[in-house]
Amino acid sequence: MYTEETLSENDDDGTMPDNVDTLRDAVVGHRIVSAEGGEATIDQWGYRVVTALVITLDNGRRVELQNTDDCCAYTELDSFLLNPDRVDHLITGVGTTDGYTTWHIFADMGDVLELSVGWSSGNPFYYGYGFDISVKELADE
Repeated sequence: MYTEETLSENDDDGTMPDNVDTLRDAVVGHRIVSAEGGEATIDQWGYRVVTALVITLDNGRRVELQNTDDCCAYTELDSFLLNPDRVDHLITGVGTTDGYTTWHIFADMGDVLELSVGWSSGNPFYYGYGFDISVKELADE
């Protein structure tokens, strides 16, 4: 549904396409029960809480897209739009437009969830960027 984007090797080292692939692996074939802004707890470099988009799927899994920032590099969710009239449809893919700043989680009827993403590789590629994506079972909470 969306043509795969190609970024310059000076802008991205493969992190953004890898992020999309990870999200695709987690959500394709499922329905979204809810999507909400929230927080995620991580143990990376010590315990801390980060801002995240939390997508709950019909299989009881929770997919967290955690914002990241490392000096001048970052990836963050600016906004998201859930189309409730399409959530009953199975997700068939994840694509991007506008240089990986608009992410589309789609079904046969169109976008189920659209994400507006801000990101920069900073001083390529010294600092880390890209969402930290984790998939958790609700029972793990």
